[in-house]
Amino acid sequence: MIRRPIRPALAGLLSSLLAGGASSADLPRRAAPPPPPVLPVFSWTGFYVGVNAGYGIRGGASSHTDATYGTVTESGGRGGFVGGGQFGYNYQLTPGAGWVLGAEADFQGTGFGRRGDGTVGTTPYYGIAPSLDWFGTVRGRLGYAFDRWLIYGTGGFAYGGGSKSPYASAYPYSLPDTTRLGYAAGAGIEYALTDRISVKVEGLYVDLGKQNVGATVYDATVPAYYGTGRSESGFGVVRGGLNYKF
Repeated sequence: MIRRPIRPALAGLLSSLLAGGASSADLPRRAAPPPPPVLPVFSWTGFYVGVNAGYGIRGGASSHTDATYGTVTESGGRGGFVGGGQFGYNYQLTPGAGWVLGAEADFQGTGFGRRGDGTVGTTPYYGIAPSLDWFGTVRGRLGYAFDRWLIYGTGGFAYGGGSKSPYASAYPYSLPDTTRLGYAAGAGIEYALTDRISVKVEGLYVDLGKQNVGATVYDATVPAYYGTGRSESGFGVVRGGLNYKF
């Protein structure tokens, strides 16, 4: 019986195992896939500043009856341009979707706050009440955000003023003050185009306080009528706006 040497066989087996281990170590290892990126959640929180423009229309009737001279028919349209700027601050309670608290102040120029000139019959009637050339509001805002959409209600303090009538010197009675105080309330919807820029559409009702109907005076030398007429207590505004958030 021929015996084969054992040691050379073991050495060959050991060499094969070592070579196999080295070659497997050279193979690239499978890396775990990276986690998906986490998208940032949008928030309305922050200070902002912006501009707006729209249309305003006065309330009330287009004519009134004077106890002495009869029906006064006002002339011209009752609406016109409104434009200005605003600034404010929002705080969102829960980012993404949730309640948003805020405050906003704005200042507007108007193109519809004329004096209320007209006629008594066919004779000119000159309104002595001051015009409304500008107004502003300081309001709170409460809304609910659906990510980049924000629906809100708003309300607060309003103020306004204008210029005196050029016919004021022909009126022997006291004139209303050119500065007026009142309130504003409304609602709107806003959409964030980017993390910084948003657009909005808003409707407001502004009431600057009702003023009493004054006496009417007839001046035969002109001839014309003068009077404070009827000052409407409120007006509506529909406007679009653009905001930049810091």
